[in-house]
Amino acid sequence: MIAQNNIRSTNNDPVESSESSPITGASNGGAGTSRLFRQFGSLFSSSAPANDPAGYVEFGSISDPAASSGRTLGTFAGVFCPVALSMFSALVFIRVGFIVGNAGLYVTLLQFIIAYVILLFTVSSVCAISTNGAVEGGGVYFMISRTLGPEFGGSIGTLFFLANVVGCGLAISGCAEGIIQNFGPTDGSDSGSIPDGRWWRFLYCSSINTLMLIVVLIGAEMFAKTSMLILGVVVVCLLSTYISFLTQGPMDVNIPHENSLVNYTTAKYTGLQADTLWSNLHSNYTKDYTSNGNQVNFAVVFGVLFSGVTGIMAGANMSGELKNPSKSIPAGTLSAVLFTFLCYMALSVLIAATTTSTLLQNNFLFLGPINLWPTFVTIGILTATFSTGLSNLIGASRVMEALAKDRVFGPLMNFVVKGTYKSNPIAAVIASWVLVETILLIGSLNTIAQINSVLFMLAYLATNLACLGIEITGAPNFRPTYKYFTWHTAFIGLLGTAIMMFVINSIYALSSIILCLLLVIALHLFSPASQGAQWGSISQALMFHQVRKYLLMLDSRKDHVKFWRPQMLLLVSSPRSCCPLIHFVNDMKKGGLYVIGHVKVGEFVDNDSSHDPTIEEYTQWLSLVDHMKVKAFVELTLSKSVREGIQHLIRISGMGAMKPNTTILGFYDEEQSRDFFEYEESPYKTNEFDGNGIKLFPYRKSGETKSLGVVEYVRIIDDVLRMKKNLCLCRHFHRLDKQMIARNNHIRYIDVWPVNIFEPKNEDPFDVVSQFMMQLACIINMLPVWKKLELRVFLCESEAVSENSAAFERPAEHRLDQRLKLLRISASIHKIPEWNKDIDFAKHRNILKQFTGTSDSNQVMVEENINRSKLYMQRINQIIRDKSNATAVTFMYLPTPPATPSVDYKEKCHHYLDLLTELTFDLPPTILVHGIDAVTSTTL
Repeated sequence: MIAQNNIRSTNNDPVESSESSPITGASNGGAGTSRLFRQFGSLFSSSAPANDPAGYVEFGSISDPAASSGRTLGTFAGVFCPVALSMFSALVFIRVGFIVGNAGLYVTLLQFIIAYVILLFTVSSVCAISTNGAVEGGGVYFMISRTLGPEFGGSIGTLFFLANVVGCGLAISGCAEGIIQNFGPTDGSDSGSIPDGRWWRFLYCSSINTLMLIVVLIGAEMFAKTSMLILGVVVVCLLSTYISFLTQGPMDVNIPHENSLVNYTTAKYTGLQADTLWSNLHSNYTKDYTSNGNQVNFAVVFGVLFSGVTGIMAGANMSGELKNPSKSIPAGTLSAVLFTFLCYMALSVLIAATTTSTLLQNNFLFLGPINLWPTFVTIGILTATFSTGLSNLIGASRVMEALAKDRVFGPLMNFVVKGTYKSNPIAAVIASWVLVETILLIGSLNTIAQINSVLFMLAYLATNLACLGIEITGAPNFRPTYKYFTWHTAFIGLLGTAIMMFVINSIYALSSIILCLLLVIALHLFSPASQGAQWGSISQALMFHQVRKYLLMLDSRKDHVKFWRPQMLLLVSSPRSCCPLIHFVNDMKKGGLYVIGHVKVGEFVDNDSSHDPTIEEYTQWLSLVDHMKVKAFVELTLSKSVREGIQHLIRISGMGAMKPNTTILGFYDEEQSRDFFEYEESPYKTNEFDGNGIKLFPYRKSGETKSLGVVEYVRIIDDVLRMKKNLCLCRHFHRLDKQMIARNNHIRYIDVWPVNIFEPKNEDPFDVVSQFMMQLACIINMLPVWKKLELRVFLCESEAVSENSAAFERPAEHRLDQRLKLLRISASIHKIPEWNKDIDFAKHRNILKQFTGTSDSNQVMVEENINRSKLYMQRINQIIRDKSNATAVTFMYLPTPPATPSVDYKEKCHHYLDLLTELTFDLPPTILVHGIDAVTSTTL
């Protein structure tokens, strides 16, 4: 326990009873705050000085990432080259002809425009996130997880990891296809440098995959350094293709031997001709000879096209190696997108103007034979696909490493963290390599392309969703330096990716979304909860935005009794001794507001700078709510007295129209408290609040003096009623055992005694207090566990009242039965014969009124009357106990406390509480209830 220099704290009991006990000051809030800032600072800054005692936060380009260890890449080498190479991939030399030949030039250009519009808006979202804070390793996963929170971030990160794995398999398949085309059998013969066949192709793919593994194991920096050279080679090869289109004349090109869909062996290349361009303007879908003759359509073509341009995240994936991610990612990605778009548009037009659709549909690798230097095409295919595969393999391993470091899946991925050598995630690279091998078993490049497109689109959708959500919430700290982002760009990107996912393949799209949702649920249930607090979750921002809006719309002036529900404020001193009561009130709230309130007695000292101790204790109470598994808010206050503090809590708890209407106190008695956190058979047993020799939430032990006096307690009761709040006093709830109720058939009843024992009248079953009492009992009886119990209402009539029963049209029992039916309360009515035989109410009514607020304030108490009243209460208590052998909970009428000021007020308070103590002695868990407003309705 830390010293509270500025607080003079007496640690008085807010409500002293077996249900609640005193609480002392709480733990190291100052240290926890500093630690929180250090964690937050380390999250956004990779270069925070180790000797900084408080930590600091660096955002975006404000920090100096160049000073960070391991960050060596600039914009061109680290972003532009990887993105451009990934967007060329297998598409540029292998599949553009397939797209133009089937979709036609018009549709091809339209598809490229659609794809690049989606990409452009997604890039805007990526740029917005990457310029709003320092980006660490993990790229897009890091951005999404720190924006959407651990559940959505972890699930989308997992799917993005799988997308990179599939993208690597796609690139390898394209590379192997190029090798077979150039070095395998031709013209249907067995001649060729290497054999061909399904398993031979798998062997070649595995060899390429293994070669990539070796390169990546050496390190990402090597790939980055060579990416500029590789991109230069690809651009030279692409230029040779453009030159060939412009210079080569007509020729016949062989059809690949694996194409068994046609019976001819050659097709025509015409060179630049208007007739050829005209014939290729419109769609002409046929069958795909590489996937067992599956029919080609718009969706298949777009899936293949989009799979080739999914590399916009390649630069973001290298965020851990970039000198300045917040500047390099936007500049490098946008320039690469523009560059590849122009290349693809030019290539599509030239193909449509020079090559017949027959050749385009039946030889996807026609660029080699028509090239002035065929070797250039081979080199282009191999370098483009190999570099794309490398980029995806590196990206997959980095995302997997980030998932492992964040412990998104708990200890399941610890092997990745342990398997890191010199900042290179060896274990993650090998695991990614194994998964790529699995993808290669699919075989068909076009099939892999559709899966790849859907997974990447889901990642893009999540990125746009993250930006859209955080922009809508209006979070003040979302201030990206990238100026071309608005919620409109995020929404268009989100809508475009969602639609095109299902256009490509609705089954793949639906499956990936279901997988994503399952991952979200699994991570929500099993992922460490601390991450949400460290990263921040957009769900919290969205909920705040919506809750504030609806709270403003919730107008207390429009409240109607039909829709009344209990809004509970439970005042607790120590939760250790009142766990069953906390749980019971959670059941009784019926979906309403539930606030657990606590008063810490003390005051600020002006000449000291220490902080409010309730700030430190607040997190401990939140942990308590989590442990108890109750849906409650916590309100703490510091005041000079318990009474004053409770007044504060009643006034300030809740917000707007959602404020407590019912206050619940523990009963003031001398019963020994029980520690439910230590009690072996307690369902609330825990060591969470014990540590370093300090027990949080201490309670009054046997023999310790009560710090809350009787008069102050009664005045608190009076205050609650004067503040127009319904009131409940709870006694014996340390005896409540819900588990025993569930499994024991001996406990069968919930009892309601709707009679004011201090002043019995025939109208008692129908007054506001009694109806409020029955409403609470009915609510409890509606819940699972409690539903099996029978609700009993006891009708207590005195002889004196019965003499005047002719004044009523019907007997009280009949009127009560009709009332219960009108209120739709299923309860049995029980008359008490002993009431008339053993007790003379007329004799005691005026005596008992002395101790309530309905008496003459100047009436002096007589000792004889006090003794007679106690005997009266003991007789009533015996009657109730005789009826309560199988009762789980008893609801009783709470009379108003003595009026203030009055003669002998202090004595009256003592006698008032003594009589309530005698009345409830040795009963089952009992609630003394006083309602002030109508809460039931008989109308629709």
